[in-house]
Amino acid sequence: MTLVLDSSVAVAWFFRDEQTEAIRTVLRNVAQSGAAVPSLWRIEVTTALQTAVRRGRITPDYRDASIADLAVLDIDVDTETDRHVWNRTLQYADRFGLTPYDAVYLELAQRLTVPLASLDRELRAAGTALGLSLLGV
Repeated sequence: MTLVLDSSVAVAWFFRDEQTEAIRTVLRNVAQSGAAVPSLWRIEVTTALQTAVRRGRITPDYRDASIADLAVLDIDVDTETDRHVWNRTLQYADRFGLTPYDAVYLELAQRLTVPLASLDRELRAAGTALGLSLLGV
């Protein structure tokens, strides 16, 4: 595992207008070496893809194929995320003005001492403040 993968980056893989060379590089890294994600990651990815279906941006078949593509990657769902929500994650949310949904990615990258791949501006700013390596932009 080489990085913590925010749902914003994972979802961007499936939309040509959101892809950048940095996003494609993260995908190659994940395909080669895997990634870690917090326990809510699958819910966030599914929500984003389902929203795209509702808005007519993608079809249900494309959504399902995208999920199948993600399922073959070596993405480790962290089993410790929930244990940290009421302490360090909440502290990061307060300190950096993040939602707990975003702060779990920060906490996980900090705990595992790996880079954070995210497109979220506030989350990236918090990662910079903590001295994390950032990927995705």
